[in-house]
Amino acid sequence: MGSTPIPSSTTEPLDCTASFLWELKKRGYAETTIKQNYAKILKHLSQNCSINNPDSVLGFIANKHISNGRKEIFVDVYANYCKFLKIPLVKPRYNRVDKLPYIPLEKDIESLISALPRKVSILTRTISETGARCGEAFALKWIDIDFQNSCININTPEKNSKARRLKVSPQLTGLISSLQRRCEYVFRASANAKIESIEAYFMRERKKIANALCNPAIGQINWKSLRHYKATMEYHRTKDILHVMNLLGHKNIKNTLVYTHLIEFKTEEYTSKTAKTVEEAQKLIEEGFEFVAIFDNLMLFRKRK
Repeated sequence: MGSTPIPSSTTEPLDCTASFLWELKKRGYAETTIKQNYAKILKHLSQNCSINNPDSVLGFIANKHISNGRKEIFVDVYANYCKFLKIPLVKPRYNRVDKLPYIPLEKDIESLISALPRKVSILTRTISETGARCGEAFALKWIDIDFQNSCININTPEKNSKARRLKVSPQLTGLISSLQRRCEYVFRASANAKIESIEAYFMRERKKIANALCNPAIGQINWKSLRHYKATMEYHRTKDILHVMNLLGHKNIKNTLVYTHLIEFKTEEYTSKTAKTVEEAQKLIEEGFEFVAIFDNLMLFRKRK
């Protein structure tokens, strides 16, 4: 692709935006970051105000009914755009209010997954079992699935995370193997399929399921909350923050520490099961149960609800 000229002061806003996005690509920004953050925000600003006029843009952001954290993201994107075009800008300050992530209940997750249409159900279960970001799961290729060892390799990490190899249940790899192979990607009908389409489909179906089951909690579950659920449960299962850090692909442990205090478990919040044979014990472990003790020749297991 040929080089894109730096826009002059008389360049149309759309040309400016395209030139800026191309500059980000040349600087090595991830495609998902460019599309989902910069392109989407700049398009929204262009449709609602004069994007090359900082007063117009900052006034629109100030009056927009979104959180201060979201306003901060809008301003950061716009500040980078202005820097590229050499437009003077005094950035406003928004005090971000940190919120604890929503952690759904296991029974609600299972109700949702079991009721979703097959392909989006398997994608959702993949995110639930791995804790991968939705974009990472959507980018999975068939070569990333180790069917023999029931492992999934995250080879296209997002948000500057680390690539990682994650153990999953044989049930999940069995479900994945049953999907039709239409291209090199597991969850795409074609290589050019967009995650926005399947995400919108997921949200429509989720709403139907929540209404049908008269359970508003299901309507709050999204793919990001499944990542939070996995991280929280793994920490309370292992008490190993480095394990959770590696699971999520974080490079900075500060991003992982939030999961150490999200849920206060009580001793009665357990499901208990027994196993007589090694095969039964293995199956319980694969389902997330932890070994407790042996009593009357029975192996006792438990799992937090």
